[in-house]
Amino acid sequence: MASITKQPNGRRMIQFIGPDKKRRSIRLGKVPQRTAESMKLRVEALVASSITGHAIDDETSRWVRGLDDGLSERLAAVGLIQPKASSSIGDFVDSYIASRTDLKPATITVLGPTRRNMIDFFGHDRPLRDITEGDADEFRLHLVREGLSDNTARRRCGFAKQFLRAAQRRGLVDRNPFADLSAAVRSNTARLRFVSAEDAEKVIDACPDTEWRLIFALCRFGGLRCPSEVMAMRWTDVNWGASRITVRSSKTEHHEDGESRLVPIFPELLPHLRQQFEEAEPGVEWVITRNRGANRRKRLVRIIRRAGLEPWPKLFQNLRSTRETELAESYPMHVVCAWIGNSQVIAAKHYLQVTEDHFAQAAQGGALHNAMQHPAAQGCTEHQNTSRDEGKPAFRGSVQRSATSCKDRESREKVPL
Repeated sequence: MASITKQPNGRRMIQFIGPDKKRRSIRLGKVPQRTAESMKLRVEALVASSITGHAIDDETSRWVRGLDDGLSERLAAVGLIQPKASSSIGDFVDSYIASRTDLKPATITVLGPTRRNMIDFFGHDRPLRDITEGDADEFRLHLVREGLSDNTARRRCGFAKQFLRAAQRRGLVDRNPFADLSAAVRSNTARLRFVSAEDAEKVIDACPDTEWRLIFALCRFGGLRCPSEVMAMRWTDVNWGASRITVRSSKTEHHEDGESRLVPIFPELLPHLRQQFEEAEPGVEWVITRNRGANRRKRLVRIIRRAGLEPWPKLFQNLRSTRETELAESYPMHVVCAWIGNSQVIAAKHYLQVTEDHFAQAAQGGALHNAMQHPAAQGCTEHQNTSRDEGKPAFRGSVQRSATSCKDRESREKVPL
């Protein structure tokens, strides 16, 4: 709540506690009590908006736009509104990005292309309040004409929506013209690639050193994100005795219990991890030391071509996607997602793939099913029950249970990937 204070010289001021828990003051000068009361209500609405993150009401928004420069500057000085100079596209977006000190550097970098697109399309000095829903529609079409994929255009429209939502909360616009644009990223199976174990070994053989072999193995066989999770690994995160790695994830740390997860040291990963450990300098902290600042994507493209393969889309994400698809064949999905670090919904939408092996297994399964229907067929016949009465067929349910038992045994005999 705000309060009105009258000074000995007759001047009034409004005091309030800001979102940072500090007391702020706004000087009003010699104004009637009724004017001060009206101003107090506006200030309380702005403070509530700052604390809750909700947009201010239309009446307060119109009041803010009609303020004279003096009062506008005083409200901006205490953080209740944006300075008027920041009401253009370029100035506001720059000030908004600069104010997001809570974001990680990588996230700030991701916002950059959307800022550039908006300034190129609307112009740096275009007033925020002049942008309409029609302009927002044209902006999305502009991104598509520039050659961006549908998902990239959606993602950047989502960032533009985020920028204008912040402007709305600060009273600079009445409504968000991007609010109705769909920003949800859709699944794009055309860009999924299954990197087989054979191809993975070819790439590993083509790697220039132990560290690069480990980087690739951590992504392909450990399912780690690169660079964020791979570069965050410390030797203290490796539990050799329990055959587990503590993976620290900056991407999911804002979720409950998402700051880290445990990943098994899979058999395919172990030799590369152990070799890197044996070559590490005594007392070194980081697992990856020499390739921390390099352009890993370009280098991996060269390595893949050196292996005689064609680089696939989404180089590192498809390694994670491949691993999750493999693990889903052998373990419950809640376990797989706990190891990979995503949800079952995200896994089904963006990670799990239908592979050639699935079709081959389905065809083989069909052949086995047909074989079970014919006495001359081979395989799993030792468990089929026969009737005590010679010449009578065995009870059908017994055959079905025997077939199921056989399939269960075959499943148990498979070596987990």
